[in-house]
Amino acid sequence: MSDALDTIKLSNAQIAWRAAQDIEDGAYVNLGIGFPEMIATFQPEGREVIYHTENGVLGFGKAPAKGEEDWDLINAGKKAITLNPGAAFFHHADSFSMVRGGHLDLAVLGAYQVAENGDLANWSTGKGGVPAVGGAMDLVHGAKRVAVITDHVTKKGDPKLVERCTMPLTGVGCVTRVYTSLAVVDIVDGHYVLLEKLPQISFDDLQAVTGAVLKTGETIADLVVPEV
Repeated sequence: MSDALDTIKLSNAQIAWRAAQDIEDGAYVNLGIGFPEMIATFQPEGREVIYHTENGVLGFGKAPAKGEEDWDLINAGKKAITLNPGAAFFHHADSFSMVRGGHLDLAVLGAYQVAENGDLANWSTGKGGVPAVGGAMDLVHGAKRVAVITDHVTKKGDPKLVERCTMPLTGVGCVTRVYTSLAVVDIVDGHYVLLEKLPQISFDDLQAVTGAVLKTGETIADLVVPEV
């Protein structure tokens, strides 16, 4: 099954594109380090999103062209950024006060595992793992909404959407939506609710690579994204 999935699944860029379409105009958003940072690249034309980074910038813009970086201007992932009009700088402690004070509309993070009750595990002390939970622990309980972008399965083909997380938790009951390489899934009342799936995969095959029951509404939309 994993080999077959590789031929149809979305790329990371396509997952990021799909997630970007749901961020509302005027939202204050924190994008997790790494994969989630790609979302800013696909911000829809004419829509204003105010991006926040834990190291103390609000209102940063797209990455600068290669060779035009100002390395005094970086995000929490140490990547070069530009500034939009009205951008602000502030102390690291003030940045986390914004997070903990509930001033962010959305945080988007990557994941090792997501449980059907909304628990999130996105760090690990194992071999090659991240050595500490970092600011993600604050983000998942400070932001008004938490979304996850991830491959649907691990490199070994194991489900990343599971009944219960077996890895160290970042947050409890915090995730409300998951964008994967195969589907878009909401978490409602402790259950996965399938909103969209790739038309190339059947519901039964999708269920087979999901570690918990997928509930459905009246309709399941096709997950269709451009080549990006």
